[in-house]
Amino acid sequence: MNWTDERVEKLKKLWAEGLSASQIAAQLGGVSRNAVIGKVHRLCLPGRAKAGGTAATARTKRPATSAPRAPNYASRMTATRTVTRTAGATVMKEEVEIDTIEDREAVPAGNVVVPMSRRLVLTELTDRTCKWPIGDPMKDEFHFCGNDSPDSSPYCTFHAKLAYQPSGERRRAR
Repeated sequence: MNWTDERVEKLKKLWAEGLSASQIAAQLGGVSRNAVIGKVHRLCLPGRAKAGGTAATARTKRPATSAPRAPNYASRMTATRTVTRTAGATVMKEEVEIDTIEDREAVPAGNVVVPMSRRLVLTELTDRTCKWPIGDPMKDEFHFCGNDSPDSSPYCTFHAKLAYQPSGERRRAR
């Protein structure tokens, strides 16, 4: 595909209007998104949010409530921030959209049963007691679970499930 003067001018116009490289490639036809990005780079075209376009056309066109990128981000809000930057000797102001993350507190499931610990200190532990530490070791109320543990485990069945998770579950939890 050859870049004719007409296609280059159309590329410059669409780029100044704030269209993405994919949108420009679709309008030009016969050219890929990467080819558009390469041509923009070779032409040394400025960023899309320039003084030539308004702030509304320079912004990315997407809904205000975008889908979360990861499952641990409960919700996102879009905020607009004014940023100043230099282009040569000219200082320019532009509005950019940023995603903010609203923190949510994790609510544990209501049907989990946590066993009562026997509150043993280090000297009271045996081979058959759970050695799961509870609390801050620097505090007086620090203790170990102390419940009965199976022969092959240092932990009771409840704490063994916490300590030994299959790798697939660890990846999903992230």
